[in-house]
Amino acid sequence: MGKTNYLIDMDGVLIKGNTIIPGADAFIDRLRSKGHKFLLLTNNPLLTPQDLSHRLQRNGLSINKDDIFTSAMATARFLHNQRPNGKAYAIGESGLMVALHEVGYILTDFEPDYVVLGETNSYNFEQVTRAVRLVNEGAHFIATNPDATGPTDHGIVPATGAMAALIEKATGRAPFFIGKPNPFMMRAALNHLGVHSEDTVMIGDRMDTDIVAGIQAGMGTILVLTGVTTREQINDYPYQPQRVFNSVAEIEI
Repeated sequence: MGKTNYLIDMDGVLIKGNTIIPGADAFIDRLRSKGHKFLLLTNNPLLTPQDLSHRLQRNGLSINKDDIFTSAMATARFLHNQRPNGKAYAIGESGLMVALHEVGYILTDFEPDYVVLGETNSYNFEQVTRAVRLVNEGAHFIATNPDATGPTDHGIVPATGAMAALIEKATGRAPFFIGKPNPFMMRAALNHLGVHSEDTVMIGDRMDTDIVAGIQAGMGTILVLTGVTTREQINDYPYQPQRVFNSVAEIEI
């Protein structure tokens, strides 16, 4: 058997807002020095891998764009597999728009095949209203990730899942979420890294996305307590991580 590979969540595991989590840089350095394959697997669809890489490097993490796989990238691949060269009305930032363009999708509000909801720092009521009307007219409703909240330097903020609930309430149609814990996201990431689930460990801070996704994909699982899930909340779930650490700084490679 080869070396263990790692899929690593980003927000709440390596970084919180614009602040590096203590020891995250040394953890990444240990992975590289010992020859482990790894991929940052994030449900955050806001930025492109290039922009995320720049953000992380600016904060002291040596991460290249090829080390990152986002829910926006997985969403674009899903749509391409379902309906190549289709049309989508998308709400989001550059991470989602660039990923959709790269697979040949046209972004339009005229008879789109899909309404694609990502994450943005400034949801526009007119955009949301348009999305509701297009879903009611028959466009399929896709969302990049189910996270209702995300961690920042100043506490949690509403995320894609919260806005998706608003559109679902207004239309009566539930979205299909692509990001963790959807098995499509996990398979796409494993294929991107070129590894098998049996030799790979998922490291995350959320029981409801990271840990359950790893378990369902047949991977090992590590929960860190630097993000959303607290130690007291772990037993609320019917599934459990294999190991729990206060932070990635404690993980021995």
